[in-house]
Amino acid sequence: MEHTLLDYYKAIENASQKMLAAAQAENWDQVVRLEGACAVLIAQLRAKSRTDQLAPAERKEKAQIMQRILRTDAEIRCLAEPWLNDLEQLMDNKGNVH
Repeated sequence: MEHTLLDYYKAIENASQKMLAAAQAENWDQVVRLEGACAVLIAQLRAKSRTDQLAPAERKEKAQIMQRILRTDAEIRCLAEPWLNDLEQLMDNKGNVH
C-alpha cells in the first residue's frame, strides 16, 4: 500500500504525540528515539512531496495537523528545557543585584 502525503503528516503528528507522552513521563531516551522516527518520516515526506501534491481539502487538513504538531513541539520543549526558565530568572536576579 502506498502512503499519501497526508498519511505522512498524520504519522508525524502521531509520533509527536508519543514524544510528548514520553517527555511527560521524563523518558528522554524514548523522546530521542521518537525524534529519530520523526526525522525519517520527514525525509520520506520530502521525497514524496517531489512527485505528489495535496488537494485543496487536504491542504486545509495539513495546516490543522501542522498547527497541532507545533503546539505539541512547544509543550515538549517546555518539558525538555525547564532550565531555560531557571536561567532567565537567574539572569534577571543578577541584573537586579547591585
